[in-house]
Amino acid sequence: MNREQVLCDVCPKFCKLREGQIGFCRARSNIGGKIVPINYGQATSLALDPIEKKPLMRFCPGTYILSYGSYGCNLRCPYCQNASISMAGPDNCPHRLITPEGLTDLAVDLSKQEPGNIGVAFTYNEPTVCFEFIRDTSKLLHEAGLKSVVVTNGGLVRKYADELLPHVDALNIDLKGFSNEFYRYVKGEFDTVKEFIKAAVEHKCHVELTTLVIPTKNDDPEEIGREVEWIASISPEIPLHLGRFFPRYKVDDLPPTPAETIYRLKDIAEKNRKSLTAVGGFCSSRPKKH
Repeated sequence: MNREQVLCDVCPKFCKLREGQIGFCRARSNIGGKIVPINYGQATSLALDPIEKKPLMRFCPGTYILSYGSYGCNLRCPYCQNASISMAGPDNCPHRLITPEGLTDLAVDLSKQEPGNIGVAFTYNEPTVCFEFIRDTSKLLHEAGLKSVVVTNGGLVRKYADELLPHVDALNIDLKGFSNEFYRYVKGEFDTVKEFIKAAVEHKCHVELTTLVIPTKNDDPEEIGREVEWIASISPEIPLHLGRFFPRYKVDDLPPTPAETIYRLKDIAEKNRKSLTAVGGFCSSRPKKH
């Protein structure tokens, strides 16, 4: 490796960055010979959401949570619903700095007002490209008696997952498909996601999974059957959300997923593994407000 390059090993892209160069995720850079998360505390989105919107159905149901988003992502889903921030970098989306202390203070203030607030959900873009901000803020949230929730694609290598997950209460992890072929489509790494899911369960986090069902891409009933069997082998307690695709971003040549497809796959999932809960959803790919 060129002496002027530094390896970023946070995700499976393993970018080799020269001084000042920004990685594939647009959120980490070589500054002074060290890999630095340049989106640390750079907020693009703040909103108080129902916890069910994450979606989390079995974690503090009926409550609200402060959602925080930044910019950057280590995938390239061509149907991304938040492309204006996830596919952006520091120079092409508005953002403002908020420190872990400031975000925690805001979460505490909201917890004392109607309708209440249970903590912070790191979401909207891919939050683990700056796992340091999640870690640092989560420690403060726990000191304040609040919860830390992460909505992620699971593309964080095990070394850093083990550093982050002890400070996280709940996750919704996008299991985008169940094949290496589909993960090539979204420019991800299938095995890393599966390892991250295992790590989250081992660290005793509350885990729910989401698969956005896209016509002709990942709607094969046999593939869903294999996915369900694998999930149940990790833990039959993990709920699986099956979301309905709507055309977004670069994908405008596919129709919305028929509702009948969601119901059929839900039935297949429950039949394949009765102890696993499959939750049908119809708005998962609509843009979130931020």
